[in-house]
Amino acid sequence: MVSNEMFDLGAKSSVIREIFEYGKKRSAEIGRENVFDYSLGNPSVPAPESVNEAIRELTLSMNSCDLHGYTSAVGDNDTRQAIADNLNERFGTSFSMKNFYMTAGAAASLCITFRALTEKDDEIIIFAPYFPEYKVFISSAGAKPVEVKCKADDLQIDLEAFEKAITVNTKAVVVNSPNNPSGVVINEETVKGLCAILEKKQKEYGRDIFLVSDEPYRELVYGDVTVPYLTKYYKNTIVCYSYSKSLSLPGDRIGYILVPDEVSNFELVYKAVCGAGRALGYVCAPSLMQRVITKCVGQTSDVSVYKMNRDILLDAFNKYGFKVAKPDGAFYLFMKSPETEASAFCEKAKKYDLLLVPSDSFGFPGYVRLSYCVSTEMIKRSLPSFEKLAKEYNLI
Repeated sequence: MVSNEMFDLGAKSSVIREIFEYGKKRSAEIGRENVFDYSLGNPSVPAPESVNEAIRELTLSMNSCDLHGYTSAVGDNDTRQAIADNLNERFGTSFSMKNFYMTAGAAASLCITFRALTEKDDEIIIFAPYFPEYKVFISSAGAKPVEVKCKADDLQIDLEAFEKAITVNTKAVVVNSPNNPSGVVINEETVKGLCAILEKKQKEYGRDIFLVSDEPYRELVYGDVTVPYLTKYYKNTIVCYSYSKSLSLPGDRIGYILVPDEVSNFELVYKAVCGAGRALGYVCAPSLMQRVITKCVGQTSDVSVYKMNRDILLDAFNKYGFKVAKPDGAFYLFMKSPETEASAFCEKAKKYDLLLVPSDSFGFPGYVRLSYCVSTEMIKRSLPSFEKLAKEYNLI
């Protein structure tokens, strides 16, 4: 009657969403202020005021039919050129509008890209810990996800394990930096090692291997940390980007796919992206938001709030004895579970109304993820509960 595969996906909700729904139910019972929900990566910092100003200006100055009508299937020309100009200024690149395909956020970008690149029996390597939906997107494109675990000490890519995982069927490798769920930024040394291996394997197998850079958190970095721009290191790089985090617009679903001229057979790859967008129904990204991006490109929300939240939690966890991989970006903490089963640790945390996400679905068991894109006030109120939890495990 229906697709069993699709039924299974629909019937089984994500662990993150299940915890989020539990939090709503618990809030109704004891009050929202008494529940410390670290489950969902939903930005708490408002969009820049310029975004609201752009929306007001556009709605008042443009004819409604023009404003809300279709753009070109690949996206508005002015929007794509504005993005190209901004990236060229920031990274010394030479992109133009023809390198961009506008999308309804990073999920659409990834689904289109995987569909455009892969054929039957192709493999796509993902690095654990990873965003759980990668496996869904890759499998739905007809390819096979291949997991490679990062190094436990710093969560950088294990280059030796990576090289062993590449086969004649490897079509692409996904890099997410800053990373969800760890917040770790892949350093330049690792990037160079990764790209050298890819160049070597392309020659060995006589076929293109693409590097897909998933970048919704690129602008969310702290201190003097630099996120390497991967098109500068490897020619066959495709960038999937979303404004959900940088501009705090997760519900407005706007992003892009970047296919640089340097990609092998550029025209073929770009047309495959267009074809995949057509096949999946991802044509003409939201026109209002495209025009907003044109006016606000290069701006970000106030990321200093996330840095403050991170620092408060890191200071407290160091005192309480929790072990955390220091995040240099995004808004996630990846904490080592005090017991083998992270899900059991999360259940004990619920006694103190601390809602944490076990790491099993991220492909890296034994940890929990905390999303600290919440109010600073909530974080401060939650600290006594974390202290009690630490004492239960005799960490302090």
